[in-house]
Amino acid sequence: MNKKKVILVTDGDKTAKEVIEKVSDQLDLRVISKSGGNPTPYSGQQLLEMIAECPTDPVVVMFDDNGSRDCGSGEKALEVVGSSSEVKVLGVLAVASDTEDVVGIDPDFSITNQGEIVTGPVDKEGTAEAKNHKILEGDTVDVINGFDKSIVVGVIGIGDIGKMKGKDAQGSITYKALEEILKRSGR
Repeated sequence: MNKKKVILVTDGDKTAKEVIEKVSDQLDLRVISKSGGNPTPYSGQQLLEMIAECPTDPVVVMFDDNGSRDCGSGEKALEVVGSSSEVKVLGVLAVASDTEDVVGIDPDFSITNQGEIVTGPVDKEGTAEAKNHKILEGDTVDVINGFDKSIVVGVIGIGDIGKMKGKDAQGSITYKALEEILKRSGR
């Protein structure tokens, strides 16, 4: 059985969903629109079933914890999908938020609100964090730390999708992030 290639996105609110759908279409990616929601409306197992039904891949899947610092439905679903042997994770777009008291994630690289690739994290607005700040804080990112290190491209930090003080209103930053995953994964 060929594993479906997936790109996981830790944002699923209305704005993020609209941008993810638009950008995925531009990049000829499948997107599970039903995965959008704030919080995530489906379980990880239900999302795996939807992924399996997609006729082509890569498949973009959204997860959202609605700002909760606790492990909510989005993180629970993300953990199931991200650690499943049924899929091959090309990359994770780890979205920064203002959520406090979270573990956070050390991204492999981030895309700023100017479209620049940086080695450290960004904040919710997509601004590069100070050099000594190594962790991207987000409400739906902590479980990524437990994923198998075989993610093809890795974890990419990004600001709030579709927002970033208007810099991603048309999806240009999100486009660049997804495009970078595709390039680095050999597509």
